[in-house]
Amino acid sequence: MVDKAIERCLALSLAARTQQGDALVATLAELDAALTEVRARAGLAAAAQKAPRASPEAIVTLDLAGYLTSWNAAAETLFGYLASDALGQNILFLHADDDEDDHVADLFMAEGDHTKHIVTAEVRRRRRTGEVIWVKLAMQLLKDDSGEPVGMQAVMTQVHEPLSEVDKVSLHARIIEDSDQGVLITDASERIVSINSAFTRITGYTPGESLGRTPDLLRSGVHDADFRAKVRAAMTGAGPWRGEIVGRRKNGELFPQSVTISAVRDDDGNISHTFSLFSDISVHKDAEARMQRMANYDTLTGLPNQCLLSQLMGQALTEARRSHEHGALLVVEIGRLGAISDTLGHDVGNELLQAVGKQFRSVLREADVLARLDGSRFAIALLHIEKREHAAIVAQKLAAAVAAPIELAQHTLQVRVHIGIAVYPEDGTDTAALIRHADVATSKAVHAEAEFLFYSEEMNQRAKEHLRIENELRNALVNQELQLYYQPKVSLRSGRIVGAEALLRWKHPVRGMVSPGVFIPIAEETGLILELGNWVLEEACRQVRAWQDDNLIMTPIAVNLSARQFDARLPERMADVMQRHGVLPEQLMLEITESLLVGGADNVISIMNELVAMGLALALDDFGTGYSSLAYLKKFPISTLKIDRSFVIGLPYEENDCAIARAIVTMAQQLRQEIVAEGVETAEQMSFLRELGCDQLQGYLFSPPVPADDFAQMLREGKRLAFHSR
Repeated sequence: MVDKAIERCLALSLAARTQQGDALVATLAELDAALTEVRARAGLAAAAQKAPRASPEAIVTLDLAGYLTSWNAAAETLFGYLASDALGQNILFLHADDDEDDHVADLFMAEGDHTKHIVTAEVRRRRRTGEVIWVKLAMQLLKDDSGEPVGMQAVMTQVHEPLSEVDKVSLHARIIEDSDQGVLITDASERIVSINSAFTRITGYTPGESLGRTPDLLRSGVHDADFRAKVRAAMTGAGPWRGEIVGRRKNGELFPQSVTISAVRDDDGNISHTFSLFSDISVHKDAEARMQRMANYDTLTGLPNQCLLSQLMGQALTEARRSHEHGALLVVEIGRLGAISDTLGHDVGNELLQAVGKQFRSVLREADVLARLDGSRFAIALLHIEKREHAAIVAQKLAAAVAAPIELAQHTLQVRVHIGIAVYPEDGTDTAALIRHADVATSKAVHAEAEFLFYSEEMNQRAKEHLRIENELRNALVNQELQLYYQPKVSLRSGRIVGAEALLRWKHPVRGMVSPGVFIPIAEETGLILELGNWVLEEACRQVRAWQDDNLIMTPIAVNLSARQFDARLPERMADVMQRHGVLPEQLMLEITESLLVGGADNVISIMNELVAMGLALALDDFGTGYSSLAYLKKFPISTLKIDRSFVIGLPYEENDCAIARAIVTMAQQLRQEIVAEGVETAEQMSFLRELGCDQLQGYLFSPPVPADDFAQMLREGKRLAFHSR
């Protein structure tokens, strides 16, 4: 740059020799200005060479007009501009504001101030990133060899001055007030002494509504005592606590919050205040829930997908292995779905899938998992089943649920399902194996055009037998193949018949008498027990009326009730059937099993009290086989206990059976209940029970269950029990 100025001076000198007059004067004036510029630039160049490039301070030089002529490495670090970016620019490009009134440079140029050596000041400057910083600026005038000013040198250092105590308190207060987090401060008495605006925004409570109150203002009531104890421990100085709390806003809405609680101590170590910082994480929780739902649920039907199904099945399999329980996985293929979608459109196909999913859900237990695998396939996980055959009953219910035409907005559609069943642990001990085997069974069902098939051929045969018995039992109700037999109850004091138990028998037209142990469990599983139970009540009352019309002196007839029959309408049904047949309450006794009493629900007690208020007596059947306890027996209005035959068979030689029988009799006597022993077959058993104080026996020693006419004949003849000593 200096070389070019010198060349310019030489050119002007040559022109001065060839020009005359005023033109010469003008040329000489221009020459003098050019020489002055040369000297200034030469002085600046020399000053720039003297400025250390490696200095830790930002050192720059500029000409008298304020344009940068040098820029060291520290300046690059401080401001973020490379030398190539800064050189040639006016120093004003570093100023924090465009209209900044910075007179530092003017101090050197003002007349009379040339004697000043260095001027310092603290000014605001802007980095390349836009950040504004405070720098300590030292300005020094640069002169040439003749003492004339040629520019300026600026040394700049960033200022890191600590805040004063007053400023610090003010800043902290401003930070707390402007924070997005809610701030709650309580005193040593746990009274709220300060909140910020975020607290009001999040909770709805203003300072006037919260100051002076306790943090219980926000209590939701969803946390247990242990959780509240942990929070309180933090408030009393046990150490900071961080976690999530469900709070309650002023409008009653519950909201999740992320909370930090800490205690503040005074100079003596005593807790003076407690502060809580909390954030409303409702949006985060909602987003998390949406993501969780997308990961675990089918977007079309809203049902669990295969991922969630696998998780739930994995947990169930672990529990099943520990408790030796059974479970099953059903894979359901929806037939004709592809044809419907191709013909009527995918929207109709999607509506149909949604409708099928709802139908399936309506016939399943709450604990059963219904999932959509893909396309036209659903899966049902029966996590706990008592018997493997129960999976077939569920399959039948699923098929029946979609057997009727499905009504959509503009279409009436008919579908058919094919179901494959895999049971665990027999067919697999992990989810993948069970799904694979259930798929295989589904494919077989499709090819065989069967409603359902098990993966195991043995299970298929058992399911077929189960289904056959169910269908034939339904026909038995219609074809009058059922009848009641009566087993007498005999007094151990007088030997006379004092009652009888009505027992259901099925006389099959081909196989003859079918054991109740075969068909009663199937009736219970399929719900057919309700129809059977109603038939037994009707037939027992009809028979009692017939005996009464025949002038037979009647003893009470006991009728067994299933747990399924024991609902709120049972008293009404009993009153109706007794009224229709003209039977008195004292002519009947209702026998229930222990399983009905285990829960001890208030509604069960109220139903029993209604029945007793009607004059009906209640007997507890098979006592001792379930969860017998004096505690629950006291709650129920039971007049008779029946000792199960499993405890009678070993009398009087089996020590444990003797102890159990003795305990039951003693308990019943304390409760002033009548005691009946079932399954008595030997005179030794009878004598032992009689000596214990048992009231009645029922068993083959006196009579097996007999038809109604035979029982009536026993009553007419006055048949009695013959007592024998051991």
